[in-house]
Amino acid sequence: MIDEKAAERQSLADPQRWLALTVMLFAGFMDLLDLTIVNVTIPSIIRDLHASYTQAEWVVAGYALGFSAVLIIAGRLGDIFGRKRLFLAGMTGFTIASALCGIAVSPGMLIGTRLLQGAMAGTMVPQILSIIRANFPANERASAYGLFGAVVGCASAAGLIVGGLLVQWNVLGLTWRPVFLVNVPIGIAAVIAGWYVIRDARSQEPPRLDLIGAALALTATLLVLYPLTEGRSLGWPAWTFAMLGGAVALIAVLIGYERRRAAGGGSPLVALGLFRARTFSYGMALLVIFAVSFAGFFFIWTLYLQVGLGWTPEHAGLTGVSFAVAAMIGSGFSAAALTPRFGRRVLMAGALANAAGFAGYSVLVSHYGEAIGSWQMVAPLTMAGLGFGVVIAPIIDLILTDVPVADAGAASGLLSAIQEFGMAVGVAIAGIVFFTYLGGSHGAARIDALTTATVHSARAPGFIRAFSLALWYPVGILLIFYAGLFALPRRMRPRDLDAELAQAEGS
Repeated sequence: MIDEKAAERQSLADPQRWLALTVMLFAGFMDLLDLTIVNVTIPSIIRDLHASYTQAEWVVAGYALGFSAVLIIAGRLGDIFGRKRLFLAGMTGFTIASALCGIAVSPGMLIGTRLLQGAMAGTMVPQILSIIRANFPANERASAYGLFGAVVGCASAAGLIVGGLLVQWNVLGLTWRPVFLVNVPIGIAAVIAGWYVIRDARSQEPPRLDLIGAALALTATLLVLYPLTEGRSLGWPAWTFAMLGGAVALIAVLIGYERRRAAGGGSPLVALGLFRARTFSYGMALLVIFAVSFAGFFFIWTLYLQVGLGWTPEHAGLTGVSFAVAAMIGSGFSAAALTPRFGRRVLMAGALANAAGFAGYSVLVSHYGEAIGSWQMVAPLTMAGLGFGVVIAPIIDLILTDVPVADAGAASGLLSAIQEFGMAVGVAIAGIVFFTYLGGSHGAARIDALTTATVHSARAPGFIRAFSLALWYPVGILLIFYAGLFALPRRMRPRDLDAELAQAEGS
């Protein structure tokens, strides 16, 4: 019976599925590229738009905030209105938002369009995984997901290189703007191609939208991020702490509302029953901690290299390649070969390697000062990147270990949203630490006049000291993450959720 149903699904598979996957891979590449590419361009954006450091933080964190705000509900919108329709809508919105980012004339406009860009990416990306699940037979899904994962990994590395090169080349005198404008022709092509080659799919029994839950979750997120990002520059007035307290209260309200909605037969935004699994609840908390530890690194790193040391965007971007490549290698080996054999010890080793890389980098920065070069940074960046990759891939398996297969979609969406939230918080906290060490006058200053070697030389000692000291913040967070891993099972059961779903469908 199972074989007959599997054969039937194979015969009904979308004949254009691989062409459709190619289009969706371009979309996924653009999403991850824009998550990382902007880091290298931040000093140029600040200088050109006369922005403050706080506004620069919002340019980086805004994308992650917009993405996480719509991610969970976007999957359900795809179930209701059709995944192809939502994918094309997200891709169209992403393309328009990219164009608006590229023509932004003020920091406020750029922040707003980055929020929109992230929201459109959050609308688009969940549909990719859902379309793969719906249009590919079970025996091909692993390959399709593997290609998607490889492209995502490449985009993370490419962002540093492409961003640096585009700014350095100063295409048509537009400095940082081509970083966003390059998405426009690619996005238009992807929308046109997707219209013809992607087959639509939607849930036969779609869940109802939980708009109140989504509004509560978004408001709680803003109540956390806004005071963390703005508080330092404003001197931490009382209302910043009131907002943080309000976020805690609102989360309690959200939990209560979701419980009542589930009890009443509704479709809650957050499946609270997932947290009954110890690995899921602890694992999600650890994922937030890990995201906070690394998210702000590249933000303060590019300021140190370009504003403090006076390096070009190209020089800075190429220097970061060692981290990205090592992360890809660590990710590939840990999930497939190491974690099934050594369990949580792999994550522990990765956390310590990441922490050791950042600690070693801090020592080198302090020791060499302005004389430091790219080659001296390769070893600590490689160590940190390898540790990062070793953790980031298997922690997903760990979190999903005890999740029922029927709840896999809800768990994956919640996991991605929580990770993006942690990254946005990480950027805010990294900014607080870095600019506190940098000093009040520098921390609140605008850097539109940073054009001469003399200016760079005058600022270099402060930036070197601030970056060297700030690196100990992620080291401490990673050690907390390491300690938290002892609360998880020693062994980790890798999940092939697609195979489990296929078996459940066939039985």
